[in-house]
Amino acid sequence: MRFALNHIAAPRLSLPDFFAAARELGVTEVEIRNDLPDVLSTWDPAQVKAEAEKAGVTVVSINALYPFNVWAGDLPARAEAMADYAAACGARALVMCPLNDGTPVDFDSLVGALTAMKTILDTRGLTGLVEPLGFPVSSLRTKAEAIRAIQAAGGIGTYKLVHDTFHHHLAGETGFFPDWTGLAHISGVTDAEVAVDDMLDAHRVLVDGADRLENLPQIRALLDAGYDGPFSFEPFAPQVHDAADPKGALKTSMAFVSAQA
Repeated sequence: MRFALNHIAAPRLSLPDFFAAARELGVTEVEIRNDLPDVLSTWDPAQVKAEAEKAGVTVVSINALYPFNVWAGDLPARAEAMADYAAACGARALVMCPLNDGTPVDFDSLVGALTAMKTILDTRGLTGLVEPLGFPVSSLRTKAEAIRAIQAAGGIGTYKLVHDTFHHHLAGETGFFPDWTGLAHISGVTDAEVAVDDMLDAHRVLVDGADRLENLPQIRALLDAGYDGPFSFEPFAPQVHDAADPKGALKTSMAFVSAQA
């Protein structure tokens, strides 16, 4: 298995320091973001590309286009702008997340969004990484439904899935789709009091022995089934972001996962 780092794992590090930390941890694949921190609004894409080349890392994705399945308003323009940025900075893919506010989005609208987005991605040589969100309020909770929509949109070859261990657990999904999976996100929940349906991003920490999400069985299942992509650390908990030594905390979690998986 190989690891990647999402910038959310150490959002207080500047982009060059984040890239350098990844290399010091033996990681050569990274994800940049448009929220925490918002790299896209603060860095020219050519600078991102130069810093990545200098550090010897590959930008595997920009995280994330939201809500990709509501193809209306300013979303088409934002999608094109993000795709242009991805191509210019050397990123390979865009992560695409569905509406997550309790409003349902019908299957035809999902297919329509994937169809429209396909042209944007294909003309720029990018992969769309569809990430179902397992929250009860999510409009696209399962990977199985995402695959069905991708097929209906004629998107085979353009789209892959993100297998997020947190969202897989929240959705109660049991199926693994290694051939469809282009990226895996890993994070743990150790709070013993919170119910599964009440878990939020703020509960997501680095994976250790107290994890409740069955990260290790999920990772083993993906590997045993033939998944050969990266496992990217994506913790959102404030205690992770505020860690005095984020690189040391990541190193500890990486060693734990490597030893157990």
